Amino acid sequence: MISAAGVMKPVGAFVAMTLDTARAVGKRPFHWREFVQQIAFISGVSIVPAVMLTIPFVGFTIFILNTLLVEIGAIDYAGAAVGLAVIREIGPIASVLVVAGAGSTAICADLGARKIREEIDAMEVLGIDPIQRLVLPRVLASVVVAVGLNCVVCIVGVAVGYVFAVPVQGSSAGQFTASFTLLTGTTDFVLSQTKAAVFGLGAGLVGCFRGLSAAGGPKGVGDAVNQTVVLAFVVLFIFNTLLSLIFLQLGLLSS
Repeated sequence: MISAAGVMKPVGAFVAMTLDTARAVGKRPFHWREFVQQIAFISGVSIVPAVMLTIPFVGFTIFILNTLLVEIGAIDYAGAAVGLAVIREIGPIASVLVVAGAGSTAICADLGARKIREEIDAMEVLGIDPIQRLVLPRVLASVVVAVGLNCVVCIVGVAVGYVFAVPVQGSSAGQFTASFTLLTGTTDFVLSQTKAAVFGLGAGLVGCFRGLSAAGGPKGVGDAVNQTVVLAFVVLFIFNTLLSLIFLQLGLLSS
């Protein structure tokens, strides 16, 4: 049976690491090389899965939406449906799935391997702060990659939506383009990018936390990676719900 103390201890440790990471933002020097390397590393494990996930996900969703539009004789508004679905919801959700499933686990595996090789302990003995040296660049890189990934997902999603709406389901190319901004605009894209940035922040923090707390050799690292997937999904979907509610209460999601 899991006790309340057993649950609150890792939660407290996660909050403490998050606060330490926030404090490290103002410290110098900032490790730019590590930051750039992590952007390349996380991007390498995330971009292909993001594209491969977006194509069927968007294709199925847009096909259903356009089928309903055909039934009510409003297929010329397919562009508006694609913009609304992809930019507001599908883009951030696809980013959640990929950042949690690929980016966060890659960070966890990297730091977990360093942990069991006692590299983290050696850094602390030498007076090097692992939060500033390892965690902060990875968290910020996760944010940058998540924002870029959301752009990629939105572009691919709109392209897939166009293919399904125009050649497949008979919408007019001109009407698709003209109606695209009917329900979405710059504000929606900014909110979508804001969601992606928060998701990247959460995924980076979860991956770093589980990596630094890995123990028990290679098996412990594997267990930490598996737990990272679950924790990242839970955290990011909670963030998604909270952000949507906040934007809705502020009136930012009203068409």
